[in-house]
Amino acid sequence: MSAKPIVVVTGLGVISPLGLGWEAFWRALLEGHNAAAPITHFDATGYSTRFAAEVRDFDPAEYVGKKEARRMDRCIQFGVAAARMALEDSGLQVGEANAHRIGVSIGSGIGGMQTFEAQHTTLCTAGPGRISPFFIPMMIPNMPAGQVGIQFGLKGPNFSTVSACATGAHCLAAGVDMIRMGRADVVLAGGTEAAVTPLAVAGFCSMKAMSTRNDDPLRASRPFDRERDGFVIGEGAGVLVLESLTSALARGARIYGEVAGHGSSADAYHITQPEPSGDGAARAMWMALEDAGIPLDEVDYVNAHGTSTPVGDPCEVAALHRVFGEHARKLAISSTKSMMGHTLGAAGALETIVCVLAAREGMVPPTINYEFPDPQCDLDFVPNVARSMPVRAALNNSFGFGGQNAVVVIRRYDSEPG
Repeated sequence: MSAKPIVVVTGLGVISPLGLGWEAFWRALLEGHNAAAPITHFDATGYSTRFAAEVRDFDPAEYVGKKEARRMDRCIQFGVAAARMALEDSGLQVGEANAHRIGVSIGSGIGGMQTFEAQHTTLCTAGPGRISPFFIPMMIPNMPAGQVGIQFGLKGPNFSTVSACATGAHCLAAGVDMIRMGRADVVLAGGTEAAVTPLAVAGFCSMKAMSTRNDDPLRASRPFDRERDGFVIGEGAGVLVLESLTSALARGARIYGEVAGHGSSADAYHITQPEPSGDGAARAMWMALEDAGIPLDEVDYVNAHGTSTPVGDPCEVAALHRVFGEHARKLAISSTKSMMGHTLGAAGALETIVCVLAAREGMVPPTINYEFPDPQCDLDFVPNVARSMPVRAALNNSFGFGGQNAVVVIRRYDSEPG
């Protein structure tokens, strides 16, 4: 049996509450910036949670024509913008000769929520005859991928995976497999989300899933801290250019790192809560490490799912103990959701980008707002200050509602040409 093709990362695109572009995003993470602030997208008076991590200063016209932008939901705009950034960063030229070998695997956990809500209001106030003919293609969650293919002329396999907060990671895994199976040489893969909307926020408030620290939003997201009380909703998009090593070397591409493996599993337990023992999450990690062929003691960093919920964080810690045993105490673990909030379907992609940069730069971002240790969360969470350290391999954990778990393994690439 022939060896699996090596899949590397040759381009990064980021739309985030911490900044636009991977450089601004990375700098903000290392400096411990916090994007939580009162909601500006709508009047949140009367909501139990009135703050979020919103993307600021985003002009879709900078990434796509004004006419086209009006026909895209905000989540699609984010996805197209991040894809444009990643494609330009990769230096890849798309033409007739290679377009059919470039695929897209970009998903959204919720889809065009902003459009859905606006069009429902139109239906209720003006009747069915006033609904936009663009409503459906602006709302359905496959359209970030569809529009990326259309905007950039990418004719390879094109589809979306929807798995709530694991969406971005599952889309990356699908992109890796496209290349491994020989169906594409390059895949633009990632996730996007824009769910800071009246109905979505009200839904999460009703679930009591989000922090209610309205008097102090900057201290609200505190993964693994004893005083955590829920997540902070965010928005954004992350897209990575995945490429076979053969293709990347042939064109002299800059290589950020290797996507060495991935794993997935199901808790089969509850619609929103993780299985308490961490068994499902642990199985996804084991599968990813086996796929990567990386021994446990070579993993130096974990970007945790770490949403800052009272129930979820200890389950992830239990899973890390199950997988790594004594080595768990040697891991540097951080949750960047402490700074950018929980970007839902985009989280797995944005946080995999964090892993890629941590391995490449030898820096690990902190978990901010870590003040009061929780006996149930007894590992090294890189509290409050970034850490300089070599990262040979890194794990990104993403766990979605419905018990859908995805893990991506990044390996440092040490043989960059030139």
